[in-house]
This record gives sequence, C-alpha cells and structure tokens, in this order.
Amino acid sequence: MTASLWEGMREAARLAFAYRMPRSLLFMNLPRHVLATRVQPMLRIRRRRSTLTESPIKLCITVRFMALMRTNSRARGEGEGPIKRLKEEIGSEPIVGIEDRVAFRFIKRSFDIVFSAAVLVCFSWLFALIAILIKIDDPKGPVFFKQTRVGKNGKTFQMIKFRSMCVDAEAKLAELKELNEKTGPVFKIADDPRITRVGKWLRKLSLDELPQFVNVLRSDMSVVGPRPALPNEVATYNDYQRQRLLVKPGMTCYWQTRRNRDSITFDEWVDLDLLYIKKCSAWSDFKLIVQTVGVVLTAQGS
Repeated sequence: MTASLWEGMREAARLAFAYRMPRSLLFMNLPRHVLATRVQPMLRIRRRRSTLTESPIKLCITVRFMALMRTNSRARGEGEGPIKRLKEEIGSEPIVGIEDRVAFRFIKRSFDIVFSAAVLVCFSWLFALIAILIKIDDPKGPVFFKQTRVGKNGKTFQMIKFRSMCVDAEAKLAELKELNEKTGPVFKIADDPRITRVGKWLRKLSLDELPQFVNVLRSDMSVVGPRPALPNEVATYNDYQRQRLLVKPGMTCYWQTRRNRDSITFDEWVDLDLLYIKKCSAWSDFKLIVQTVGVVLTAQGS
C-alpha cells in the first residue's frame, strides 16, 4: 500500500469522526497481503458475498471508530479508575457462602416461578405474533433456536431463544471468527450477516430472549444472573472466571444494563458478574429488572 493511500484512509476516518458519522464506508480494491498485514488489525472487514471470488477482493471496509477511541483512551489511562475500584470490591479471595444464603435463595426462586409464569401467560399473544413473523421471513427454518449452555456448577442445559439468524448460522461461524470484536472466548460482531430481517428487530428489542422464561420455570436459569456461556467458552475459563458458575445463569445482569456494554471487554464482563454474585440481594435483583425493562423499552439491544 502506498503512503498516499494509507494517509488517505486515515484522513477519511478523521473527517468522518469530525462530522460525527458513526462509521465511514470505504470502497476500494486491495490485495490479500495488504489486508492481512496492514488493514485488518485496524479495521473491521465485511466481505460482500457477490465479491468473494474477485481478485483483488472488493471489500466494504467499516472503520471502527468506537474501538479506536477505546484503544486511545486506554493508552492514556482513562477508565482505569473504575476498573480498579471494581477489582477492589470483588477482592482477591474466592467467593464463598452462596449456598448458606437460604432465605435469599428461597425468595429468588419463588420470584422466578411467579414472574416467569406471569410473563408467559400475559405475553402469549406476543409469542404467537413473533412466531408468525419469523415464519413469514424465513419459512424453511424453525421458530425456536436451542443451544447447549452451561449452568450452575457446570451443568449443561438447552437454552431456548426465538431464532434470529439464518438456519445454517452455526456452520457459518467459522467463516466469521476473524472478524470477532470481543476479547476472550466470546464471539460478537456488529451487523452480523447471519441475522435475518425479523431477527434484527427481535435483537434490538431483546424479544428473542423471551422464551428463556421457560428455562427459568424449569430452574435451568434465573431471571437475574450471569449470562449462560457456551461449553467451548467455559473450557477456556481460569479458576477466577469459573466463579461465574457458582449461581444459576440469568436473563439479565449488570452487563446487560450498561450503555457501553458493546465496548466492555470479556474480563470486565466477568468482573461485573462476580460483583453481582458477591453482592446479590433481592433489592439488587429488583433494580436490575427495572433497569432491564428500561433497556428493552428504549431498544438498546444488539
């Protein structure tokens, strides 16, 4: 890549940020070795299906301003204060005494049963409507998506969601691994090409998670708790991270209610979950549910 072209890309990114554009789309033909060595570490690349066979590959390159801003702020030491305080609240000692909180566990389970049953009954019409929309959008696939997740003490279960991706989404995951925007074992990218048209709105409104109230009734999950992880993710956990499995996984927790959750690293995510486990109470659960309702009503899902 010539110096002038490289500087041109940087200038385009600077101007797009100056005019408060969330991302800049640049269309250009680049050879493979340039993408691998110079561009890909800095930019998120989305391949267009119609151009996969072209050489050099024609690509739509999306400049990741938020990622760059976050990297720069960390380089300046910004945000280290809250992270340090979070670590101090959690402490260095292993979390113990969860099973001894009998009264809290009884209240939590009673609430899970009553609340999840009420949601399933009161919003049965919404379940039916979503099922119809999914079938209209993609008649070949099922309405529900089931996936093995890891619950309390490493016990696995089948988590249920409304299907928001194409039928062969799992098979296509390997092709997208290099575009992962999350640290650690978690996979997540913006504008995931596997998401269907209806699925995009289901995720935006967090409605794809509604069937998990069935998991709550079955006692696989709780309304509030760390999000359930995949077995391959848990396999990479160290002893500190495995403490997430001390309680039942939940539909919402601290991470889901953060406005900046898309920029939170995996380690910070774990810290937030462990903070909940250490300080969980009926009052904190109530506050998290109220905050989650606010997130849903303001369409902050992704």
